Amino acid sequence: MLKADYLLWDDLLPALQRLDRLLEKAIATASTIYGEEAMSDADRGLYVDEDEVERLLARSPGIPLFQPQVDSLPGVSEASSRLDWLKQAFGLSDFELDLVVIALAPEVDLRYERLYAYLQDDITRKRPTVDLALNLLCQFPAEKLQWRAALGGGAPLIRQELLVLVPDPNQVWPPFLGHYLSLDDQITQFLLGQVGLDGRLRSFCQLIQPLVSWHDLWVATNINHDVQAWVGEIKEGQQTLQLYLQGLPGIGKRSLAEAIAAELNVPLLVADLPRSLQLKLDFQQTLKRLFREARLQGAVLYLPGMDQLSQQEQGMPYQQLLEQLAEASGVTILAGAQSWNPTTPYRAGVVQIALELPDWEQRRRCWQANLTAVGLELEEADLNALADRFRLTPEQITDAVTVVCPVSSRTQKPQLADLFAAAREQTGHDLKMLTRKIIPRYTWQDIVLPPDPLAQLEEICAQVKYRQVVYGAWGFDRKLSLGKGVTALFAGASGTGKTMAAEVLAQDLQLDLYRIDLSQVVSKYIGETEKNLDRIFSAAETANAILFFDEADALFGKRSEVKDAHDRYANIEVGYLLQKMEEYLGMAILATNLRQNMDDAFVRRIQVIVEFPFPDEEYRRSIWQKAFPGAAPVGEDVKFDVLARQVRLAGGNIKNIALAAAFYAAEAEQEIGWSHLVRAVRREYQKLGRTWSEAEWTV
Repeated sequence: MLKADYLLWDDLLPALQRLDRLLEKAIATASTIYGEEAMSDADRGLYVDEDEVERLLARSPGIPLFQPQVDSLPGVSEASSRLDWLKQAFGLSDFELDLVVIALAPEVDLRYERLYAYLQDDITRKRPTVDLALNLLCQFPAEKLQWRAALGGGAPLIRQELLVLVPDPNQVWPPFLGHYLSLDDQITQFLLGQVGLDGRLRSFCQLIQPLVSWHDLWVATNINHDVQAWVGEIKEGQQTLQLYLQGLPGIGKRSLAEAIAAELNVPLLVADLPRSLQLKLDFQQTLKRLFREARLQGAVLYLPGMDQLSQQEQGMPYQQLLEQLAEASGVTILAGAQSWNPTTPYRAGVVQIALELPDWEQRRRCWQANLTAVGLELEEADLNALADRFRLTPEQITDAVTVVCPVSSRTQKPQLADLFAAAREQTGHDLKMLTRKIIPRYTWQDIVLPPDPLAQLEEICAQVKYRQVVYGAWGFDRKLSLGKGVTALFAGASGTGKTMAAEVLAQDLQLDLYRIDLSQVVSKYIGETEKNLDRIFSAAETANAILFFDEADALFGKRSEVKDAHDRYANIEVGYLLQKMEEYLGMAILATNLRQNMDDAFVRRIQVIVEFPFPDEEYRRSIWQKAFPGAAPVGEDVKFDVLARQVRLAGGNIKNIALAAAFYAAEAEQEIGWSHLVRAVRREYQKLGRTWSEAEWTV
């Protein structure tokens, strides 16, 4: 036997010896009550006689039947009994603890089955019944009636499922006294020192030894300090600590839970309660076992997924959890994205800790630590750009580096574009369901604009690239509560380059671009527009993306005197959009064809307004020249000067004409020539509802 086994047996032996003395006295009395019956040898095994009883009692408890008996066990050091721990942890009386020992005994030595059968005068009753236990432990009838309550539904043994009452299967309506006492399997394993995770919990639980320390955390200093103080109180004997960690997925809630368990030098029991509901388990019974398991393992209990649990139909599982929390002891940590706001009276006692996204300095250190861990290095400016451009959680940064690692390991140095792409992939998953993602194709070389609007676009880029310098190093962050992102209005006729400009910005900043058609967001039902906008901005909160609101004319209009409820709610919708844009820390762009329809009060809340003029002849010539890729076979008869002078259309229309002419030429297996362009121009004018004939050309 191992030393630990000797220690365990040293705990159990006194309890079993005491049980033997009780049984010996009971058997002395039973022999006079039952009498002796002559049985043939063929009936052996169905009958227990006094001689066999005496032999069974003569054996020391637990000694293997076919092993030589030893005089004494090797010396062992003092250890607190598991039975004593069970008594204190679950508030059991001495009587209730004796019931546990009576039920446990057959799991230690099968001789108790035959002893119990003899005392119950029935060889088939090998397990102790309620009646046998009360007869063994009580002296008077009144005492038996009194202690029946120890096996009632509200008693600790039954309420916490330490002991289970099993009805006699041979009786249709078995009396209470005829029920068998059965120790719960996990309690048996615990008392016998064979504690693994309860098999009934393994489908949605895991028991881990935490590896995260305080130094591995990226939480704010004040949070770290508070948590360490609470942990210190637990070490000094405080019985209960219940925390709710609120924050976005991947922000470090589980890491903080692991660090707390590591500091307490105990395991962490992680339970996915929404998963248990999917498995159709009895949720109330599952909760009892789960909280009991945390106590048996001496573990910190970590319960993520509170948002999903609270959204369950009628909220019954959530309410059952709150009721269990009200009775729980030890350290329980809940986690979710939403704030902790349960109904009374269960809200008291749970301390909420809001985990915010890491600031720029923390993100930079997190990027550097993860890159260093895989043997990668970045230039200072590139590292700063990653930390500044993407407001990622520590988990997302780790995942991004993990994705890039195989690529960079071949070149010994990561490409910044690979890291930017990996960072973009970590976000925007919810936003993709509500908007349309645009893959940027255009660069600064593709866009044709007058110097002033072009300079404004470059200034917008600079605001994003150097936000850390201004808001962080220079302290402007402390002066502003709103407007820390970039809000811009792109105003101009259709086809003048508003969408292209948004793509250029996204390409230069290496950020994702999402297009939101406001004409689809606006609802005729009061309040629905705000709900739609809220869903979009909530999803965009961690997307690190550029939001491009197209067709803003569907929402913006010249605000006039409020004449009816419709006018008032229209203004509310506009105000709500601008409020959300001001709160958004990324870049939000509004595109409108009708700048003059916007009220000045609304315009004042936008940081940058870029006017996209209708291109004159000079700019149309540049647009025509850039409309054809370098690989496109353009015929020598194509005269860009004539096209610029005669086709007075915006850049979007010019792009359509160039593309249509290319298809005409490909069909004819020719290079793109004048005839193809003439045909394409006619079609474009036709689409616009305007008449045009080749006779109008003047060369």
